[in-house]
Formats: sequence, C-alpha cells, structure tokens
Amino acid sequence: MFESLQRCCVCVLIIYTLTPAVVETKAKNVLFIMADDLRTTLGCYGDPLVKTPNIDQLASKSQVFLNAFAQQAVCGPSRTSMLTSRRPDTTRLYDFYSYWRVAAGNYTTLPQYFKSQGYTTMSVGKVFHPGIASNYTDDYPYSWSVPPYHPPSFRYEKEKMCKGAGGGLHANLLCAVDVAEQPGGTLPDLESAAEAVRLLRGLGDDGDDGPFFLAVGFHKPHIPFRIPQEYLSLYPLDQMSLAPDPEVPEGLPSVAYNPWMDLRLREDVMALNTSFPYGPIPKDFQLRIRQHYYAAVSYLDAQVGRLLTALDDSRLADDTMVVFSSDHGWSLGEHGEWAKYSNFDVATQVPLMFYVPGVTFFPDWLQPGTIFPFVDVFGRSEHRFKAGHVVRNVVELVDVFPTVSYMAGLDAPEPCPLVSFKEELCTEGDNLAYTFGRLERGKDDEDIAFSQYPRPADVPQVNSDLPLLANIKVMGYSLRSWDYRYTLWLGFDPNTFKANVTDVHAGELYMLADDPLQDHNLYRRSDHRHMLRKTSGLRQSLSLQKRMRLQLLYLTAGMKSHLKP
Repeated sequence: MFESLQRCCVCVLIIYTLTPAVVETKAKNVLFIMADDLRTTLGCYGDPLVKTPNIDQLASKSQVFLNAFAQQAVCGPSRTSMLTSRRPDTTRLYDFYSYWRVAAGNYTTLPQYFKSQGYTTMSVGKVFHPGIASNYTDDYPYSWSVPPYHPPSFRYEKEKMCKGAGGGLHANLLCAVDVAEQPGGTLPDLESAAEAVRLLRGLGDDGDDGPFFLAVGFHKPHIPFRIPQEYLSLYPLDQMSLAPDPEVPEGLPSVAYNPWMDLRLREDVMALNTSFPYGPIPKDFQLRIRQHYYAAVSYLDAQVGRLLTALDDSRLADDTMVVFSSDHGWSLGEHGEWAKYSNFDVATQVPLMFYVPGVTFFPDWLQPGTIFPFVDVFGRSEHRFKAGHVVRNVVELVDVFPTVSYMAGLDAPEPCPLVSFKEELCTEGDNLAYTFGRLERGKDDEDIAFSQYPRPADVPQVNSDLPLLANIKVMGYSLRSWDYRYTLWLGFDPNTFKANVTDVHAGELYMLADDPLQDHNLYRRSDHRHMLRKTSGLRQSLSLQKRMRLQLLYLTAGMKSHLKP
C-alpha cells in the first residue's frame, strides 16, 4: 500500500515538472545574490579546475541559464541596467557619474517594485553601484525599506594593504592576506555574509512579518584580490595554465581592444613595465593572476554557502526563491586582455540561476533534511553539478526583473514601448517564466542578447576602458545569438545619446561553431557596404537592435551551410 502511494506521488511529480511553471498564489521571499566581476568560472558551467561546491549545489536545485549576458561589461551601467530592466541607452549611464532618475527617467527598480507590493526590502554589500550612480544612497528610500548595509572594512580596499617581499605594504593587484592582520581582523565579504546571516536568522524568527526581498552583493572576485591567503593553496601554480588564446587576434579592430588600465595602475603590475597598450604581461605573472582569480571565486563560494545554510537553519528555504548572478564577466588573458571593458563573451557572459521551491526543486517530505548543507571547499567531499534544469538558449540580465517578479508570485512588468523615458515601470527584457518546468527543445534563433561598450577613440588610449560620457566618440553595439557574435563600432554623440548607424568605424563577426573563443574576425567592410545598400530601405525609426538582427541575417546567409550540427 505504501509503495503504491509512493509510485503515485512520483508520477504526479513527473507530470508536474513537465508542465509550464505554475507559481503559487502565496508570494515567495527572494534572496538575491550578486557577485562582482564573476565570469562563468564555476563547476556548474563546466570549469574542470575551479572548486565551487556551494554554488554548484545551488545550481543542482535551480534552473541554470548557460548563456546569460550583461548589457555592458562594467559595474555601474550593468547593475543599473539589470535592476531597472532598461538598456544603457535608456538609463543613459555608460560610466559611473549620473543617476538615472535625473539623467533619463524615474524608472522603478526591481527591489522598489517588490517594496510597493508589500515586501520588506533590504540590501547588504554591493548591489547598486555606490556613488553618484545610485544617488550616494544605493537608491534609498526608493528601493529599500531600511538603509543599506555596507561592510566597514571596505574602506581599506583601495589602500596599501598588501605585503610585499620586504614586508612593506603596497596597493597591489595580487593581495592574499592573513585575515587576522587586517583592520578589525576581517574582510568586506566576510562582514557582508555575517550581516546577511544575521538578517536571515531574524527573518526566520519573525516569520509573520510578511515577505522579504534580501539582496546580498559580494565584492569578490573584483580586484584587488584581497582574499584570505589560505585559498591560494587550492590552486597550486603548477596546476594553472595560461588562457587558450593569449595573443591579440590579428583581425581585432583597434577600437575593440581593452588595454586593462585598472590593472596597470596596481603597484605590482606597474613594476612589470609592460608596454602600452598591447605589451603582454609576463607568463609567470599571468599564471599568478589566474591563480588569485580562482582563489577569489572559491572564497566567494564559501560566503554563498554560509548564506544558503543560514536560509536552511532559519526554515526559510521552502518558501524563498534564490537568484544568483554577477554584473558581468572578466577576461583572464583571452585575446591578450584582462579585466572587463569589452564585448567579448568572457567579459559579458555571466552565471544566472534561479532556485524556486516547488518548481526547480521538490523537498522530499518522506525523508526531510537540509536542502543546502554547507560544503567546505577545503574538505575532501566535493559537490559537482548534477545537470537538470538547464537552458542553453541566449538570455540577458534585463530579463531578470520580469522573471524574478513572476516567479515570486507578482505580475511581471509589461514590455516597454519603443521610447520609454516617461514610463516608470516596464521592461526591455523578457519574462523567462515560460522556460521553467519544461524541457528545452533545441536552439531558438530568435533568442538574442545585446551588449554595448563605449570608446573615446578608434585606437586604445589611457581612458579607453572607462571614458567619461563627454569623451565617448564610438559605441560598440554587440549582438550575441546561438551561432554568432556580431559587433558594430558606430559613431556616437554623447550630447544626444545617439549612435549614427551610417558612421561605421569597425565591425566584428565571429562564427561560434567553428570559433567559440572568438579569435577569427570574419567581418569585411566590402560585405558590410553591400549589405547596407541592400538594406537602405529600412525605415529610420527601426530600433538598432532590430536593424542589427536583419543585418546579421543578411551577412550570415551564406555561412549557414558551414555550421556544425
């Protein structure tokens, strides 16, 4: 009798998981976790070297989007874009020095929307980019019910905290430290994790106070790599390798190159005397950068594990949705580049996963137990990702706002009109709820991600990575599909925030089936001029995104036969 009941329950669960996602009427809590500069260097994204057991455990119980892309590969514009669900051309933020509510429109943010629906909204660490970009308040009180928390020890992040060979302190890139010797005996992400754990425990004790939206932003693996030194032991230098394509591609336009100035300004990198802009970093130092980045990712993983275990201990995991992502990626020597500041996949691709209880994971009520036990990254037991709910088609960070809203039980914002500066609540992304609870049937050519990056000139210069708005002369608009990455570098007017679609400075076209690392630029000006003549009849009001889609279809029409199945 009992076995028959078990079989019946299993059948019901199978039928349920193969139907479109159904969100319960009860609003779900949200734990929104953001990393900083985290590329898809995670076990659940196929990296064979990295040790990320806690994030992999979360992924095993989540829906994981394998091809998610940021809208601009730098912190302030990307975070503003994601949290408002508007693209940088709509937020009018390409640097760090304007507040969207003043410069563009009074757009409703993701936490602000949840707050308006009766949620208690809280921010810990780096969620919005600090400073002018969030009005020096992290957009409080619009977005948050209480003032945001920032770890006190972050004030030391840019100071001389790294011991050199002679024992002196330096402002280095590589900065593994003895935590006990740091001010207060701590580090920013340790403080943020502790504060978030404290809040979760309080929320678990006060379960009748209504739903909550808790955003936790970790600073790592952002540079400097000021991390606990013990994490380096996880990645011996003799096990590290260089990027598979460490040379600047021969066909890369000069305007596309990122000269990684933020690394050059660190004392230990300055001592290398590398030539500007292309001079390579010595190989032994490249290996050390990669070692420190990987160690920083494992350090981040431990903090995520602390949060998830606290969620369990507070008896909140059964009715709390967990979202994990990053603001953008980070180059580790690919194409001769470091840091972000480009349109390549390594700079724009991010991890994105959603744990939704009752949709992506069903607790075993017959054998109840801990959903997210903490996994010690230094222990022998390693949790590896068990592929389950994965989506391979392309998605964007502007999709996060409508998807989180819907999956938590709220109405998703409506799509924005073509011109939306006066619309307070709308989305320029897609609600991805339709992807939950059903099997992906293969590639969808209609799924496209758009990114962009500004440049002050056609050739690399000292402000190429972070040009001020007034200095932007070229904007690189990049379209990423399943098969291609297509980028146009267009003349840009910072006074009108407009690109001139006829002023093409350079182009890039990569066929990903044959060139997944994007090293062989197939773009030819002659093809582009011919294509422009063929598409000259397109109406002027057509959006740049739609225009580039049509251009890509034309440029690649003759390549389809060469794609691998």
